Amino acid sequence: MWNEPTEKQLHQIPAMYSNPEKDSLELKIHEHFFIGGCDWYAAEYDPKDRVFFGYAILNDDRQNAEWGYFSYNELKDINIQGIQVDRDLYWEPKKAGEIEKIVNK
Repeated sequence: MWNEPTEKQLHQIPAMYSNPEKDSLELKIHEHFFIGGCDWYAAEYDPKDRVFFGYAILNDDRQNAEWGYFSYNELKDINIQGIQVDRDLYWEPKKAGEIEKIVNK
């Protein structure tokens, strides 16, 4: 993975299941990872299992994009002919409802 988050940055993401009462569009997205037409938006993190909860768009298929769990280790392992998942260094945390790719399916 290019531009991996530090452990300190990962620990700043809310714990898994810490926002059960919130509507999904009210969840704050703390990290954005991407490669090609794939985007992963992380709202919660479990450091023990190294799993995020968030929103995933695979191959620019917004119609089938969904909220769910994705593995940090699996993101780190993606390597397609030397191209790896990247972390958006310019990402500023914001509510999911403010992210065009999530709102405009």
